[in-house]
Amino acid sequence: MESRWATVTLVTKLDKLAIRSDSNSRRWMGLVAISLSVAMIIVDSTIVNVAIPSIVKDLGITSTEVQWIQESYTLVFASFLLVFGAVADNIGRRRLLILGVVVFAVASVAAAFADSGAWLIGARLIQGLGGAAILPASLSLINSTFTGRERGIAFAIWGSTIGGMAAVGPLLGGWLTTSFSWRWAFGINIPIAIVIVVGVAVFVRESKSALPTRIDGGGAVLSVIAAGTLVFALIEGRTDGWWFAKDAPSIGALEWPFILSPIVFALLISASTIAGFVIRTIRRAAASKPTLIAPELFRIPSFRNGTTVAAIVSLGEFGIILALPLWLQNVLGYTALETGVVLLALALGSFGASGLASATVDRITPITSVRMGIVLEIIGLGALGLVISTDTPWWAIVIPLAVYGFGIGLATAQITNVALAGVPVGRSGQASGTQSTARQFGSALGIALLGTLLFTVLQLDLERRLDGVPGSDAIVSAVVGSAGTAMPELSIRFPDAADEARAALALATSWTAYAAAGFLAAGLLSTIKLRADSPTDRSRHTEIEHPVADAAASDS
Repeated sequence: MESRWATVTLVTKLDKLAIRSDSNSRRWMGLVAISLSVAMIIVDSTIVNVAIPSIVKDLGITSTEVQWIQESYTLVFASFLLVFGAVADNIGRRRLLILGVVVFAVASVAAAFADSGAWLIGARLIQGLGGAAILPASLSLINSTFTGRERGIAFAIWGSTIGGMAAVGPLLGGWLTTSFSWRWAFGINIPIAIVIVVGVAVFVRESKSALPTRIDGGGAVLSVIAAGTLVFALIEGRTDGWWFAKDAPSIGALEWPFILSPIVFALLISASTIAGFVIRTIRRAAASKPTLIAPELFRIPSFRNGTTVAAIVSLGEFGIILALPLWLQNVLGYTALETGVVLLALALGSFGASGLASATVDRITPITSVRMGIVLEIIGLGALGLVISTDTPWWAIVIPLAVYGFGIGLATAQITNVALAGVPVGRSGQASGTQSTARQFGSALGIALLGTLLFTVLQLDLERRLDGVPGSDAIVSAVVGSAGTAMPELSIRFPDAADEARAALALATSWTAYAAAGFLAAGLLSTIKLRADSPTDRSRHTEIEHPVADAAASDS
């Protein structure tokens, strides 16, 4: 009991310190800490891709383990966003953010000391859990802390962080892996996490729902199963087969026993649990029982339409990041570090967008910013598709990437700003978790579709180019199966075939860029119904002006 009161006293003191900081306009320091937490989880989702070759060499892991090291994080991350969105409103958004950062940091230590593939996969699963707590908590904290003009600037910084860090990850991973060890790709998270925890504790004040409710446990289980199986299917579909099983998928000594692919079963489970979740949510809401998603949120036009736009735009926003490193390294011959340097143009463009948004927040509405950003993304990807070849100069890559990144910085943040603008602060966690989940599904589906297009075009075009060449089937299988990484060895043994493989991969990458631009065009059309809403002053006032009292009362 004494320890409980000590905890309440400590939380209250931290809140009072945060409020004094806020009164001195130092909450912007809190925004830096919040954005840094988002940067940490976004970088981690991309940094591992560059470190994989060194991990394979050091740990001697199998190709299946490689796949799961990359995908286990995304799987757990997407599965728990909805759950943690609701948890944030109840236990406190700052508290959940700090807890998520601590979990993420502990898992990063475990990953850095991993001595086997299984150990590393386990650590990545726990990292995904921490990341799933961080993202909706960060969004709802921004939504509850900033209003008016400052709110647009805050979301611009948050959105640019997402766009920029997606490109910084490969650069940081390449540098750490090349200069030190792949273990530092995870170890770098420790000092960053310490800075985040201190910054959030000092500069960010607690915010939670004035009327905490019980979490819908049954809905949480259904949402995790639905999200997990759907993301699994989208990630593994190309590998395991969308309808019939390819090469008997296996986990360890267990081999898939059916003709139908496991993806079919995963999609059936996902569809049935989604239906069950929706029915359960509607019935519980009608009975005034707590739900994981508040159905009334979808009666807010800005939230409903903004979430739809975010999901559609996510189809095309980051899928190209999958294809570009393969083309840069396997066709143009760039090293991992050089690839990261080129992709840095995307990050710089994204960060530059936050500066423009801050300077023009009074003159350009968030919806206009969203549309401008999507248009710039389409232009950047279209130009990139035009210049992709087997001998593209670096400057011809950097310019379209910068335009594309600038568009991401404008669009990503302000879509979130528009979607959450009409949401009462008491529902910020639920709304943030819902929107983040929609984004994650859109991104996973986009990567699945663009990845399938990339490798399908690569295979078909290479088969056409090598038609009649002895051993062409084996060459095509090696190039496609290795995602192009077999090209260096192929250049030694079959130089002519290697040239054709590079040309085919360049063509496939170009088509992928055009397809991503097409998805974004659909996202632009979906903004037609986008309208700005704002929450009632009373709902915001209740949450923002008395967060410490609410927190202390609920803790006592």
